[in-house]
Amino acid sequence: MFSHGEITKDLSRAKKFFEDIISFTVGPFTLDDIIENRINSINIVDVREYNDYINGHIPYAVHIPYKEIKEHIDMLDKDKVTIIYTYSDSCPRAYKSALELIEKHYPSVILRGGYREWKKFDLDIVKTDTTDYNEADKNE
Repeated sequence: MFSHGEITKDLSRAKKFFEDIISFTVGPFTLDDIIENRINSINIVDVREYNDYINGHIPYAVHIPYKEIKEHIDMLDKDKVTIIYTYSDSCPRAYKSALELIEKHYPSVILRGGYREWKKFDLDIVKTDTTDYNEADKNE
C-alpha cells in the first residue's frame, strides 16, 4: 500500500487518475449542450429515490433507482452512452450503477456534481406531475 506522500509523487499514476476522471465524467454544461444538440445519442439515468426524481430531474432522464439497475437495464439503449447521476459527488450510487452497466457492456459516464451541481447552475429541470397517475389508478 502506498503512503499519501508516495502516491502524490507518483506523477504517472496521478496523470492516469485525472485522465480517467475527465474521460468518464461529464459536467453539467456539457450535458446541457448534449441535451440541446444530440439528445438521441445518449441515455440519461437518475438513480436517486423516486420522490426526489418526481420533485425535479434533468430533462429526458429516466428514473431507475440504483438498487434496481440490474432489473431495468433493458430500458436503456446499449448503443448509446448512458449518463448517470445521483444527488452529488459524495453519493456513490451513480458509480455503483455505472459499474453494473459497464459489466453488461453499456458505455457509461457520471455527471460530475450530480443533481445538486445541475441545479446550482439553474439549468432546466422537470417535475413529474403525479396527479395523472393517481387519476388513472382511480379509474381502473
